[in-house]
Amino acid sequence: MTHPYEEMKDMKKHKEHYDMLGYICDAQDGNPTRCPCGGEIKTDVSPNPKYRHDLDTFPGSRYFTCKNYEDDGMHFRQPWAFGVEDEVRRLRREVDHMAEEIAKLKRLITSTSRP
Repeated sequence: MTHPYEEMKDMKKHKEHYDMLGYICDAQDGNPTRCPCGGEIKTDVSPNPKYRHDLDTFPGSRYFTCKNYEDDGMHFRQPWAFGVEDEVRRLRREVDHMAEEIAKLKRLITSTSRP
């Protein structure tokens, strides 16, 4: 039987690991600015294809990659196209929200300015 202190230490280690995996998943939206490990994100170009028939992984494809990247699931590596697509989607939602707000303000101004 293990000591309760050792069990607690082991549980904390596992919790930190799973929390970090959650942070990586949450960070996969839009253009990343920092990896959850704290490392900088750089734009990387793949020298060889990952899959022969996958358009996003042809040689010369761009990636957002953590400066400290290791293939252990704890660091960030995302195809550039996916990040840009998410960012455009987010910006479109923001522009739509602003357009609704402008239309609301126009209606408010025109309704209050009439005698």
